[in-house]
Amino acid sequence: MLRSMFSGVSGLRSHQTKMDVIGNNIANVNTVGFKASRVTFQEVYNQTLKAASAPTSATGRGGTNAHSIGLGVSVASIDVFHTQGGAQRTDKATDLSLDGDGFFILSDGTRNYYTRAGNFIEDPHGYLVAANGLKVQGWTNRDSDGNIVTTGPTREINLANLSMSPQVSSRIRFEGNLNSRLADDGIVEYTTSIIDNLGEEHSIKLIFSRVTREILDPDGNPIIEIVPNQWNLVIEPANNDSKILTSPLYDTKDADARPIEFDGNGKLVYPLDGITIPLIEFSNGSDPIMLVDDVGGLTIEFDPEKMTQNDSESTFKIAESDGYKYGTLTNITIDSMGRIIGIYSNGMSRIDAILAISRFNNPAGLLKLGDNLFEISANSGDPIIGQAGIDGRALINPGALEMSNVDLAGEFTDMIITQRGFQANSRIITTSDEILQELVNLKR
Repeated sequence: MLRSMFSGVSGLRSHQTKMDVIGNNIANVNTVGFKASRVTFQEVYNQTLKAASAPTSATGRGGTNAHSIGLGVSVASIDVFHTQGGAQRTDKATDLSLDGDGFFILSDGTRNYYTRAGNFIEDPHGYLVAANGLKVQGWTNRDSDGNIVTTGPTREINLANLSMSPQVSSRIRFEGNLNSRLADDGIVEYTTSIIDNLGEEHSIKLIFSRVTREILDPDGNPIIEIVPNQWNLVIEPANNDSKILTSPLYDTKDADARPIEFDGNGKLVYPLDGITIPLIEFSNGSDPIMLVDDVGGLTIEFDPEKMTQNDSESTFKIAESDGYKYGTLTNITIDSMGRIIGIYSNGMSRIDAILAISRFNNPAGLLKLGDNLFEISANSGDPIIGQAGIDGRALINPGALEMSNVDLAGEFTDMIITQRGFQANSRIITTSDEILQELVNLKR
């Protein structure tokens, strides 16, 4: 009887543990990035009352099975389900969810933690942190080409006081159309800006006019004739920009220049490799834009596919320009590969950091710590850290949070089954107690 009572007690304890896990799952049904757990049971121990015997030809008897009595139940495992939770849109730039296998990496400065909860914020010092204050880890160091290096140790991400140094103009690419019916005294003007080394903006003007020549009419009188498909170009400071010391900057009428030329189909023939202005000097203390050993200067390019001469209105616009003024960070966006892209006051954008994502060969082996955190264990394997979307790591869904993967219908069903299991085990104890009472009463 005592054996059955202890079996009942072990059943109560095991079912109570399962109820604790179910209760925790239900309590966290709306917890960001929460992963549900389950409990499995196993027999504790079996006592063999009679060993098995083999068949014998001498007696003609067959074999007999062993007689064993179990001594109760214990918890075999508490497993964490790392299945994908649904995504909830928030449209907040620093709310992130993971679509696939992986974890965000957080640190307290001493050790790393791992989480699926991407409800991050920027603290007063500019650090990207989780709701519990742990700092989000990634990469911010750049190589010699200015690209973020995603190898080596991770570090905290700080977005405070970021700025972008000015970039001197070295290349401007135009596209548009020059009206093939423009009169010989007509001009096409376009004003744009260039940036010096100090980040100051200067205006320059491109002036197109028809190339003409003088010929004699049948009576021997000189007349002006337009040269087909050829245009003069003068580039000079605009709006009396006195800080540009050279005027004009370029003129196709110079001895070593040639006109802008199109073919009979209106396609650009010259220049296909651009026009280089070798020297632009400024009076504001900036270094000049200078061509030295075929490096530097300002190159004016015309897109050979999108720069035309047709019988339509003259149009002109910038297709590409590499100069920009000094800028400060005004906003950020985060893409699916974890690249934090800074938006600056000068209209430019730049990758300022890349989030680190870790995956594990056995994520179920991670230790749950609370606060939506996991920690490595002896059975989880070492973290495999890299960029999102590479080598099997999850992609990032910006502006969304991963919801809990708790299945309420399944949890309530398990709750009913667990309740009945607890009741049945309690009946073992009460029934065993009644049998013992009957034995005691035999003495009366």
